[in-house]
Amino acid sequence: MTSQLQRLTAFLNDGAPAVFVKIIKAEGSTPRNADAYLLVKINDFFGTIGGGQLEFHAIAVARQMLVDGEAAKSLDVALGPHLGQCCGGRVELQLTSGSASLYQSLYDGERRAASQQPHIAIFGCGHTGKALCVQLSQQPFSVSLIDDREDAFEGSSFQATRIWVPDPTKFVDTVPASAAFIILTHSHSLDYSIAAAALKREDSAYVGMIGSATKRALFSRWFLQTGGTPAQLEHLTCPIGGNEIVDKRPQIIAALTIAQIIGIFARY
Repeated sequence: MTSQLQRLTAFLNDGAPAVFVKIIKAEGSTPRNADAYLLVKINDFFGTIGGGQLEFHAIAVARQMLVDGEAAKSLDVALGPHLGQCCGGRVELQLTSGSASLYQSLYDGERRAASQQPHIAIFGCGHTGKALCVQLSQQPFSVSLIDDREDAFEGSSFQATRIWVPDPTKFVDTVPASAAFIILTHSHSLDYSIAAAALKREDSAYVGMIGSATKRALFSRWFLQTGGTPAQLEHLTCPIGGNEIVDKRPQIIAALTIAQIIGIFARY
């Protein structure tokens, strides 16, 4: 279960009444597009329609509906100075009382969205691998963390599918098409074999390997000598995170790498 599904399930579990707030029309410059939604309770809410004064106003109206027992309401909101926003667009909101069928529909929709999320396969549960998993837990991706050390996952509490395999290279072919591979194991030779297998698939959105310009040069020579092609090699990102910011802290490398991958997936 993804973190989004977990949060929705936890939100609905107490059975408290809620109002469903949905953007049904968005014109001009708006913080979110149509179909963005909120679930609002008296003391809590789930989701977002863009934050700011628009969201504060929608939450206030929804909570008044709960107090008054009102079942439905529509709002046509101009995002101008009177609302304290300068977007200049306009949104139409539909507010309705929550129901079991609505909640099931939302859950099913989130589950479908989760099944269609791009996949990221992280090879190596070291400091940077763990930092990636922590930061990716807030992103709309399906994440798996693969390692060949049986004790590698001990003490870890992040959101990711953890997979122990004696030979991670053989796991490469099981990763879905159009996935991102991030390779940062405890062994340079293992990094090489995983990266080579991922590049030779030719259906990956991103193949990134932690390292330096020297490591890239050494890998490139080895890859071409072992049957890889220059065209395949062009798809390798090494070092991950790019060269513009020189910072070797795992959390920074993770953040820069995630930014790269978001850019790649946005073009798919």
